Amino acid sequence: MPIRPEHRWLYPIDWPEITNFVRFVRAKGRCEQCRRPHGHYAAQLADADGVWWDRDARAWCDGRGRPLRSQPAFVALENIRMTRRPVYLATAHLNHDPSDSGRRWRNLAAFCPRCHMKHDADEHRRRRWWNAFRRRAVGDLFNGRYSD
Repeated sequence: MPIRPEHRWLYPIDWPEITNFVRFVRAKGRCEQCRRPHGHYAAQLADADGVWWDRDARAWCDGRGRPLRSQPAFVALENIRMTRRPVYLATAHLNHDPSDSGRRWRNLAAFCPRCHMKHDADEHRRRRWWNAFRRRAVGDLFNGRYSD
């Protein structure tokens, strides 16, 4: 995930080395939440919550990377919706604070895009609310109050 220019100063100068260590040495090239491998395409059932095909284990896995006890029930083959997406690991801040990246590596985790978005969902919701609040405040300042 690219770093925004306004947040670049929060990261240490050796951030590329830190993120490579977290993603490929510590996590061994797999998501630390669901175990999806970096650089591979993951076949995922569109309707199931995170069910995906692990090609190395040759099994369907759940959203936490564990093989399913029973395989997904395919009712009709023409109704199956699957997505096939590339998996590129990103280093996530577990406490959403990029300023302590260099000091505490326990705060960092290697996540696939799905797990990263799930982890950051509350933070994204908060930022979306803040941006909308800020836009309305600026509009109120210059254009008068919005009508409900």
